[in-house]
Amino acid sequence: MGDLSDRLAFADATEQAALVASGEASPAELVDAAVARIERLDPALGALVAERFDEARAEAGGELPDGPFRGVPFLLKDAVQHSAGDRYQHGMTFLRDNPWVSPEDSELTRRYRAAGLVLLGRTKVPEFTISPTTEPLAHGPSRNPWDPERSPGGSSGGSAVAVASGMVPVAHANDMGGSIRIPASCCGLVGLKPTRGRTSPAPHGLYWGPLTHEHVVTRTVRDSAAVLDATAGAAPGDLYGAPAPARPWTDELTAAPGRLRIAVLTERPSGRPVDPECAAAARATGELLAELGHHVEEIAAAPLADEAGALAMGTVTSVGLAHDADVWERRIGKPVDGLEPFPALAVERGRATSGPAYVAAIEALAAWSRRIAAVCAPYDLVLAPTMAILPPPLGTLSGDRPIQETLPGWSAMAEIATLFDISGAPAISLPLHRTADGLPVGVQIAAAVGREDLLFRVAAQLEEARPWREFVPRVHASRSV
Repeated sequence: MGDLSDRLAFADATEQAALVASGEASPAELVDAAVARIERLDPALGALVAERFDEARAEAGGELPDGPFRGVPFLLKDAVQHSAGDRYQHGMTFLRDNPWVSPEDSELTRRYRAAGLVLLGRTKVPEFTISPTTEPLAHGPSRNPWDPERSPGGSSGGSAVAVASGMVPVAHANDMGGSIRIPASCCGLVGLKPTRGRTSPAPHGLYWGPLTHEHVVTRTVRDSAAVLDATAGAAPGDLYGAPAPARPWTDELTAAPGRLRIAVLTERPSGRPVDPECAAAARATGELLAELGHHVEEIAAAPLADEAGALAMGTVTSVGLAHDADVWERRIGKPVDGLEPFPALAVERGRATSGPAYVAAIEALAAWSRRIAAVCAPYDLVLAPTMAILPPPLGTLSGDRPIQETLPGWSAMAEIATLFDISGAPAISLPLHRTADGLPVGVQIAAAVGREDLLFRVAAQLEEARPWREFVPRVHASRSV
């Protein structure tokens, strides 16, 4: 088992599934090895908020669905998606102290299980997923395996920590303002935010209006494509759905992208500073794409700014949090209390927002979305830094700090990524750059709505040209802790 366990620390989900399909490993062996890695690493990194190891072992030893990832260990982010019989806490002190168990799987969780993935537990998030760093006061911080004194990003920080450190090869993530791509950038992973409506929100309607997107964080482009193949598509009765792909996204990985027109952003729309390393990452990737035969040109970011749209996003998220707080008050039977300062302020603001004001905010987001689409329309892809700063030290942006001190840093982490939550266009963060001391820096590539095919073709091209799997974090399953 020793040699297999060492191999699994580096194997992506596709490779692990192939080991099961060939009979070289059993689902039980994959799960046991992943549990051992989690038990060894998680005390130092804080990726998980709840484990279900006994249930996972029983499932792995039983009749698993014959899906493309049969037996592969998986973690579910403790936000939005539910898993039957498991605690749901959403980073909240209130739900930590007032336990609630999900009565059923959400639609996306059912699809993960149908793909053969084995759920080992749930990963840590900031309270109400409202922060780009994962430092909930209820559960303590998740730590970046590249530098445990730095943030892994958020809100899918626990999932990113687990995948980057080798605990599991793939984990669920969701993205309302960069929450897949930000932790992917911080932790040196592949993080795709699909087209709006690409995956089903059932049994919910829309969590934060039009902003919510669901997928995973992975180590490889092929895993991201294969999981999307297994889980995409609207459920009956969904309010919205994305256009169907012409063929499986895994087929795009070997398809030639052709000569594409690619715009490069190295600035923030607001004009605020961008860390030189982040700007350099975008420029260097642009140069690489030019060498690969694409037409690349730098464009200004200022036309993408929309002050009214930014205010509207705050309104939509606040109303979403207020609605969620109301849901928990009904379920638990008592008022939600003990919220961190920013979620508390957002809930208060959301409850004070009128129905017409909310509709006006949705209209403002639609106007901003059209502006973003118009700026991007002349190009096949838009390339930019995923974040405008490097992963910040833990504590500098945590929920107990004064809001006026944390908002500038939150904005620097999320401003560029948020553009494509507004427009609903697919965008992927790739770990193509590193600082002199080894910190990963993500580069984000966005395509037009429905064009994940282009993203996967170019991402695969970049992964081949500048491989990243050889880089291993300071805290990793292959190393002693």
